[in-house]
Amino acid sequence: MKYRTLDQYGDYTFGRRVFYTGREAVAQAIITRMRLLYGEWWENLDDGLPLFERILSVYGGEVARSAVDLLISERIQGTQNVRQMVRYESSFDPVTRNYSATCTVNTAFGEIYLITLDNFRNVEVKF
Repeated sequence: MKYRTLDQYGDYTFGRRVFYTGREAVAQAIITRMRLLYGEWWENLDDGLPLFERILSVYGGEVARSAVDLLISERIQGTQNVRQMVRYESSFDPVTRNYSATCTVNTAFGEIYLITLDNFRNVEVKF
């Protein structure tokens, strides 16, 4: 698997080391898939995370959090070369409406640890 590196703003990088391979490529693919919003990509309007359609419209509670957990875990597991999600934990603060989740993912190239999503603004990957 080969994946073009992105800068901190999500734009393609050019020059030295312009491609990730192995676990780094899978991690970049997960980040890209998490940042793609539903209906945003002109080539496939049915692809993307339904942030506005199904996530931000729900308010707190275990049932709502479980639904959001399912949407995110399906998005991660649908990434190329992801074999299985080993662990997934999430929390939601109804006062600040802050949702965060961490997980461990087995890939074809090894494990990726602690993919952290803080209100979908940051996705951090550790190996």
